Amino acid sequence: MAEDQSHKLSAVLDQLESAAHGDSITVQEVVRKLGQKSFASLILIFTLVSTSPASAIPGLTAAVAVIVFILMLQMIAGRNCVWLPQFILRRELPTDKLCKGIGWLRKPVGFVERFLKERLTWLLHRPWLYLPQVLILGLTLFMPFMEVIPTSGSIASAVIALFAAGLLTRDGGLVALSLILLLAVPVAVWQFGFSG
Repeated sequence: MAEDQSHKLSAVLDQLESAAHGDSITVQEVVRKLGQKSFASLILIFTLVSTSPASAIPGLTAAVAVIVFILMLQMIAGRNCVWLPQFILRRELPTDKLCKGIGWLRKPVGFVERFLKERLTWLLHRPWLYLPQVLILGLTLFMPFMEVIPTSGSIASAVIALFAAGLLTRDGGLVALSLILLLAVPVAVWQFGFSG
């Protein structure tokens, strides 16, 4: 069972890759492929893309920040079905860059999957879940500005991806790790971008 849970990450990449066709894919097609109720899968896939070479797409970090902010608000509110505004759903991603990003992600995702298992599941429920969710909301507000600091947006996206992966695989240990990193990211970005 734990092995099946851990491989959900690769399964999400497989689903996205199978949806990629033609010259571009819309956000609406991604949502339709991953499912209207798959908050964790959607957050995972968009933040993973934002950590890959596909993050070179202009404005992608800002778009991912907006998407994650909206999805996280809905998770906190207890919604069962994903809603995104039409201007986001119509946004297109080039499939060549997207597929290149997916290919790049397979090795690190495969590595992480080896350590995932169902544990500390009490951290996946309220009230414990509120703290990382609120921190992610705050982080997404700053992500559009992180584009001026090289790699900082990708680091923020990677931390949020860890949280989503923990939810998806029911690994409370990964959620706890993401919480620690969420607290550390603002300090690290500030030191890297503005010190000295």
